[in-house]
Amino acid sequence: VRNGAIPLVDLSDFESTDQAVKQKFIENLADAFHNVGFVGVTGHGVPQKLIDDFYTSANKYFSLPTETKLKYEFPGAAGQRGYTSFGREHAKGSNNPDLKEFFQICRETENMPEDERNPDVDEVPEFVELGKKLYSKFEERGNVLLSAIAIHLGLPEDYFSKITENGMSILRAIHYPPITSEPKSAIRAEQHEDINLITLLVGASAGGLQLKTQSGEWKDVIPEQNEIVINVGDMLQRLTNKYLKSTTHRVINPPKEEWHLPRLSIPFFLHLKPEAPIHVLESCITPENPCQFPPTTAIEYLNERLTEIGLKN
Repeated sequence: VRNGAIPLVDLSDFESTDQAVKQKFIENLADAFHNVGFVGVTGHGVPQKLIDDFYTSANKYFSLPTETKLKYEFPGAAGQRGYTSFGREHAKGSNNPDLKEFFQICRETENMPEDERNPDVDEVPEFVELGKKLYSKFEERGNVLLSAIAIHLGLPEDYFSKITENGMSILRAIHYPPITSEPKSAIRAEQHEDINLITLLVGASAGGLQLKTQSGEWKDVIPEQNEIVINVGDMLQRLTNKYLKSTTHRVINPPKEEWHLPRLSIPFFLHLKPEAPIHVLESCITPENPCQFPPTTAIEYLNERLTEIGLKN
């Protein structure tokens, strides 16, 4: 474990022709997800230029006047596409809105009506175009990671790619504006767990991400250059009967001397397709760990959670 918080793996090891190297990667990834719930990934194959260009275009978008950004907010979209204005979302069980605004890019399918597609942002046309490219790349690489987990769980290697195909995955650009006066709370984004299968996060442009260890301590997550941070979400924890851990995390405010700096964070939430069943896997039920969750579907579970965090009425 480096940085005292999360282990590091190199995804190119999984694509090695050396079976021993591949097997070691699978074990290390599964250990990280079982013991910590988070892992740093290098050799991930997401081009740095695509990440940098998307960052630049997202910064341009968030610098637009508020009334311009509001043209891209769609009240019926439950924060799943387009713009979500400052202070709308809060963590489950908290009444304090998080200090952030965000823009989400959703999956587009062939027959999708125009009003459900991602909007074109006239002022920064490259923003959504680059976002769609980054979405595709994250989805592809996320499924490679999930295929390693499938092998570890004794499932067919394509188990997860089949149930995430045409899924409800989301690319989110989150903007935490500069802090201009003493905040009510030291927290930019309250402690929470993610809803989805896994989250892929490219190096936030300023620090602040912390995870809660099993002993209850908060530890800083500090990604190195060209590293993606991956964490387990509640859907994967539920499928594996808590064998893989969905770890509580939060974003704290920076020290006062860094208040003037905005923070931009780009997570990709890899989701199942709406009708996919979330039934605890047989291989994860044992006499010591009996089934902990009733069966549900991805869309039922997502709607329940979006209501809890204030994005859906």
